[in-house]
Amino acid sequence: MSDHQAAEVIGNETHRRRSLWLTMASSVFALIVTDMAFAQNTLTVPIPNTINMADMTWVEVRSAIEHGYTVAIVPTGGIEQNGAHMVLGKHDYIVRNAANRVAQELGRTLVTPVVSFVPEGSYDPPSGNMQFPGTLGVPEPAFAQVLEGIARSLKSAGFKTICFIGDHGGNQASQAAVAARLTDEWAGQGTIVLHVADYYLDAAQIEYLRGKGETAATIGVHAGIIDTSELLAVHPQGVDLSRLAVLQANPQPAGHSGDPSRASAEYGEALLEIRINAAVRQIRAVLQVGQVQGPR
Repeated sequence: MSDHQAAEVIGNETHRRRSLWLTMASSVFALIVTDMAFAQNTLTVPIPNTINMADMTWVEVRSAIEHGYTVAIVPTGGIEQNGAHMVLGKHDYIVRNAANRVAQELGRTLVTPVVSFVPEGSYDPPSGNMQFPGTLGVPEPAFAQVLEGIARSLKSAGFKTICFIGDHGGNQASQAAVAARLTDEWAGQGTIVLHVADYYLDAAQIEYLRGKGETAATIGVHAGIIDTSELLAVHPQGVDLSRLAVLQANPQPAGHSGDPSRASAEYGEALLEIRINAAVRQIRAVLQVGQVQGPR
């Protein structure tokens, strides 16, 4: 083969390879364009028939946000001892029910899964509910970091009002601190984080029970009439009042205060209504201020 023929073969091979690369590049580009068009045409779905984010796909969440569902509720509960007559997950059951009812009342609001692992006291020596087997506690800084991560995730998704609703006393301080810090950090960005403190205030509930003839001694503080009645209203299978009679003759700490045997589902529904109405009022007040001021 002459030099001329060799050069011609090499030139033809180079041209063939260049054509092959151009064809491949065009195919890849066409595929990308097709995928983008497919995504735009198909990844639009109706608003789902649920407000629980865990039961939705990411596309459904995006669709809900695009339709104005920009309020998110983050319920926090706790796994702790609640006397011998109630299950450890009392707080989770109650706050899950309450958060859904608050969201339904507000409208255009989604609810995240319940944050179950919350501060419960010291470990060594154990204090508070940590003295009882089954209680699962985390340090306050860890709980605060979880709340912050959830809030940042929700903001990134497009939510504008993020509400912490806690059913447990140990949750309140961290919720308030994280909400204040993030709201300050995001000033001017159109997103606020709200600690719904009014949900946990019990003055109105105690007043209601006193009106029914109850006293401070019968109402109690932990796992007493209020807690037991609320769980009877939302998850009755988690309560066994027959165990209280056995405990009366047992010298061991019972883990409850007051007289939970006087609890009832009727009490529970009324007490929950008080909490839910208080939370709705507080959240609506914040939303109305935002509407008056407009986007920041």
